[in-house]
Amino acid sequence: MKEENNNLYPFKSNYLDIKKIKMHYLDEGSGEPLLMLHGNPTWSFFYRDLIKAFSKKYRCIVPDHIGNGLSDKPSKDLYSYTLAERADNIKSLVESLDLKNITLVVHDWGALIGFDYARKYPENIKRIIVLNSAAFGLPEQRPFPWSIGLCKNPITGPFLVQVLNAFCIGSCMFCVKNKMEKNVRDMYLKPYNNIKNRYGVLAFILDVPLTPDHVSWKELQETEESVKNFNNLPILICWADKDFVFDKYFLEKWIKYLPNAQVKHFPDAGHYILEDASNDVIEEIETFLKKNPID
Repeated sequence: MKEENNNLYPFKSNYLDIKKIKMHYLDEGSGEPLLMLHGNPTWSFFYRDLIKAFSKKYRCIVPDHIGNGLSDKPSKDLYSYTLAERADNIKSLVESLDLKNITLVVHDWGALIGFDYARKYPENIKRIIVLNSAAFGLPEQRPFPWSIGLCKNPITGPFLVQVLNAFCIGSCMFCVKNKMEKNVRDMYLKPYNNIKNRYGVLAFILDVPLTPDHVSWKELQETEESVKNFNNLPILICWADKDFVFDKYFLEKWIKYLPNAQVKHFPDAGHYILEDASNDVIEEIETFLKKNPID
């Protein structure tokens, strides 16, 4: 897949070998590193506008989680697809590139992975930028979304996610202000062009821990407990108010743990905030980075 020649995604592909599994990542620009972590079922393509804007002054490191994007999509026999292993993948990438003084940028499930890494190596994180996401359990006031519940169900999930590709296709409707154009939609869907290539998407959903007997429950609890420890760092929260999953209750929980964070609302944006409000988010991030230089 030669996305390097695509005007939407004009970046050079790089790969890190992790236990014979290839993890794809972008490494654009130079300077202080901005480590951007996507969620599910997005991939590094989600951050393309941020990369184009900030690679002129910063080093943009943007991996595809294993099972997503242009990374390998191994079977569950070869890769566990757990939160702990994903955070360890980020550790491997950071160490291989010798990244220091990181600005962490997270969206969706990328926040839990990013904060899981950050709690283990807090000295390496200097600033944090949060887009609609969570690094903690479901807020008490928020019922688990029924649509995601269907995808998590062991009977309906594999059929909906892998056979029908309903999760990936449905996610492309998460734009609220701007309807996603066909060429953009095609790029989001391109890595998930067959049943085998969609297993990583399903595995991400299955790894959402809701009960204490889940394999990632302890990791989730320890990560949630650590979020408040980052309140002393410069933190920007860019929040799309029309996100049907990460709604006001998730934002309230972020603010509870990080009361010093700067919060910017985007009233007309949905879950794919960088599709609905890309230019405005870039402007906020640019101002934030300038006002909070790394010593």
